[in-house]
Amino acid sequence: MDWGTELWDQYDIIEKHTQSGLELVEKYVKFVKERTEIEQNYAKQLRNLSKKYNLKRSSKDEPECRLSSYQSFLDILNEMNDYAGQRELIAENMMMNICIDLTKYLQELKQERKTYLMDAKKAQQSLESTYKQLDSSKKRFEREWREAERAAQYAEKTDQDINATKADVEKAKQQAHMRAHVAEECKNDYAAQLQKYNKEQNQFYFNDMPLIFNKLQDLDERRVQKLAQGYILFSDTEKHVMPIIGKCLEGITKAGTNVNERNDSMVVIEQNKSGFERPGDVEFEDYSQGINRASSDSSLGTPKGPMDLLGKNRSKNFWLFSKRSKKFTPERITATVTEDFAHLPPEQRRKRLQQKLEEICKELQKEIDQSEALGKMKDVYEKNPQMGDPASLASQISQTSQNIERLRGELNKYETWLAEAGGRGDTLRYKTHTFNNNGAHDVQSPDGAQSDESTPDPSQAIYAEFDDDFEDDELTAPIGKCTAMYNFPGASEGTISMQEGEVLAVVEEDKGDGWTRVRRNNGDEGYIPTSYVTITLNK
Repeated sequence: MDWGTELWDQYDIIEKHTQSGLELVEKYVKFVKERTEIEQNYAKQLRNLSKKYNLKRSSKDEPECRLSSYQSFLDILNEMNDYAGQRELIAENMMMNICIDLTKYLQELKQERKTYLMDAKKAQQSLESTYKQLDSSKKRFEREWREAERAAQYAEKTDQDINATKADVEKAKQQAHMRAHVAEECKNDYAAQLQKYNKEQNQFYFNDMPLIFNKLQDLDERRVQKLAQGYILFSDTEKHVMPIIGKCLEGITKAGTNVNERNDSMVVIEQNKSGFERPGDVEFEDYSQGINRASSDSSLGTPKGPMDLLGKNRSKNFWLFSKRSKKFTPERITATVTEDFAHLPPEQRRKRLQQKLEEICKELQKEIDQSEALGKMKDVYEKNPQMGDPASLASQISQTSQNIERLRGELNKYETWLAEAGGRGDTLRYKTHTFNNNGAHDVQSPDGAQSDESTPDPSQAIYAEFDDDFEDDELTAPIGKCTAMYNFPGASEGTISMQEGEVLAVVEEDKGDGWTRVRRNNGDEGYIPTSYVTITLNK
């Protein structure tokens, strides 16, 4: 069943129905747009909420951050931020796949519908024009036929009139004959117009309008189908991100299960353990026996009365529990903090000194690496002047040496303080290279004494934990290969010679100092100038 057959006479109904269908599409697009706005606002509020409760960078070093409950809370905030991103993705996909797509399709349907309605209007106007011609010819035929009848009656009456002359009779007959001829022509014209109209009317009702109505039916069905797809997309868009949203929610659940109350308690102990012994019993001082009061004072730092742990009446001598000043100013805080952390309890002091030593060792190692790289670069410049001027590196080498000496002094100072605090004095070992006038590498121990120990591979770990036994790592797997473009003598320590065209395995990429670490098949390793080879890395 189609509209052209069943609704051939319902043009107004079809026009109204198709218009209503297009308005429904517009309404749905508006609905989805408002939904995307809700999703975007929801995501924005979630992001702001996560940002509001997330710790600032300056707060991430706070002691509480090591607690599992705090870490889990941060994980929840991160998961909520990811969840907000998925809500934004829902809004974006709905806007792209539904709103924009349907709006574009709607404009095409409107233009197509407008074309069909204009075709129907033109066919209607053409039929109405033909009908007007038919009606005009019909009225003319009617008028001329009456005139012909009157002319015939007048001719007959004149012919019977005995008083009429022969000329009058002849004239009346000619007039009647002329009128009859005109009436006959009008009759034929009317018949032709009628035939033409009937043909056009048949074409209009059985061909033209049914075809237009069927096209409108097809348009409307395509609109309904496209709208149905939009309805499905409304659900599928959210279903598509549900697995990721589920992972976010699983992450929140995992954050909850990761909380370990026992470990948190141990962290609090580790961070706040003072190392002090509990106060001993207060001795009885018998003044009747003439005991010297001063001789009864024992145990340094032990309070001579009950300690007020709640801070109401803390002993001045037992400084850890000293009462805070009412006016707590930054100046007062700075006055109590010392470089050797003597203001902290013993246990906390040892930890802070150990941390400081590790920081100094890492910084010192960076300077040593920088010094080594500058020395290698100087060797290359001396042997290959076309690559650069060795004198240009003098200021950098001098500055690096000063930094190394300064850091060594700080290292010794903090090691001394750590020993005073009762620490083991175990710091990070390091080996440093100095460069003599010839550019040769000399290995030094931390105290600056010369050592016969050589360093075959500068990329090996320079420092390790004091109590751990140092073991050589297995050979590093190659990350690519290189082909020598020029000969390189490899006269400096740590470098390796190569011949033009020789293929070597790349073990370590250039770190910005102009050197690449390579290895031969026999296991020999060393550094070569990066500019002397073409490198191909493994994918």
